[in-house]
Amino acid sequence: MSWLGAAAVSIPTAPAQQAFGYPSLFLLVLFGALVPVVPTGALVSSAAVVAMHQTLPFAMLMVFATASLAAFCGDMALYWLGSRGVGSKNGSRWLEAIRSRAPEDRLEQARDKLTEHDVAVLVLSRLVPAGRIPVMLACLLAEWPLRRFARGNLPACLAWAVTYQLIGILSGALFSRPWEGVAAAIALTVLVSTAPGVWRRFRGPAKA
Repeated sequence: MSWLGAAAVSIPTAPAQQAFGYPSLFLLVLFGALVPVVPTGALVSSAAVVAMHQTLPFAMLMVFATASLAAFCGDMALYWLGSRGVGSKNGSRWLEAIRSRAPEDRLEQARDKLTEHDVAVLVLSRLVPAGRIPVMLACLLAEWPLRRFARGNLPACLAWAVTYQLIGILSGALFSRPWEGVAAAIALTVLVSTAPGVWRRFRGPAKA
């Protein structure tokens, strides 16, 4: 996680932040949406902490706009790439990559919830750790058109950006030094992302 903290702390100040910081944030969140190995939530929270200590006008708004736009573009690109394999006889490596990150039990839950609640499930899937990919795959298997997915994905990305930015604001408010706020933001986002999985393991398999 040290590289993430260093990246967040090194977001430039004043005019340089517009020229370097926001494009870097956009590209990292975009890449993280396509290849879910980048901790994008921690990245957004850290950027929010740094923005709190800047004099640049509308810095917080820029972090929100950059993060939500990047997440939306990444999700839409991944959905489009996955949809190309749904109707194909040979499938596609992107669809297989999505399948590999969606356990069968989580996929079945996502399909049931999608049937009951429609696009509202997309908003929740972005806020639940490891919930985005199973719901996206459920939408792909249900053959949702790209436009329908976009209608649900837009508010989902906005809610996601707000949530992790608020974590950053809370962390930044607790500490006077930016690096301390960044460290707290990373710790909080890791806790949020890992707590549900730890709880499920502690509770054990559900009894029939």
